[in-house]
Amino acid sequence: MKKGVYLLPNLITMGNMFCGFFAIISAINGFFSRAAVAVLVAAVLDGFDGKVARMTNTSSRFGVEFDSLADLVSFGMAPAILIYLWALRPYGRFGWAAAFLFAVCGALRLARYNVQADSSESKSFTGLPIPAAACMIASLVIMHKHLWGIETHHPLLLMLTAYTLAFLMVSTLRYHSLKEVDLKKRKSFNLLVSASLALFVLVSEPQVTLFLLFTGYAFSGIVERLFFSRKVKAAGLQPHLQQAQREVPRKR
Repeated sequence: MKKGVYLLPNLITMGNMFCGFFAIISAINGFFSRAAVAVLVAAVLDGFDGKVARMTNTSSRFGVEFDSLADLVSFGMAPAILIYLWALRPYGRFGWAAAFLFAVCGALRLARYNVQADSSESKSFTGLPIPAAACMIASLVIMHKHLWGIETHHPLLLMLTAYTLAFLMVSTLRYHSLKEVDLKKRKSFNLLVSASLALFVLVSEPQVTLFLLFTGYAFSGIVERLFFSRKVKAAGLQPHLQQAQREVPRKR
């Protein structure tokens, strides 16, 4: 600290925290869509600060800790307050308990990530990343207003959504990271066509598409766990099946 801190990445992190604080103030004042957009902007800034630090060789332990604190505000407290004031307030203690569980599980997820960042979490994440969980709530608010207006419908389902996201953040499910995608290597032409179609759908209906993208990512860990466990089970049964096939002619 005597040598100072790097200015550029920490300013981006500060912008991330400002968006989270602005989202909280907007939610308290009843501007839920504005709060949701602020959470999404915070997610964009959160994706840039680390890249800028690595590109400019300005990474530091201070930046890592500051980024975690900013993430707790923008992706833990802000979406928890947003979903409580928007949909969960009628359920009283059950509503704020769901919002608090989302916030505390997000804090636990950040603490676990900081511990495992130098070892196991290089190109994949253990548990749903907290920015993805926050963006799912924010995109849900935006899509709901786009389709049905700001008044909430089926708040019980929204409370179950908050509980589910909290569980996914502290789970041991594996989630892929964008770091796995190497844009420098050659890709197939079909992948370019698929990306163009996805971009067209995103531009046509961004309110719905964003929610579908974040929801698909949130449940991708569950799908991969089920597929992987089934694949492992099939691989474990394969030697027994081969042995049984070899023993059948002997019995005949």
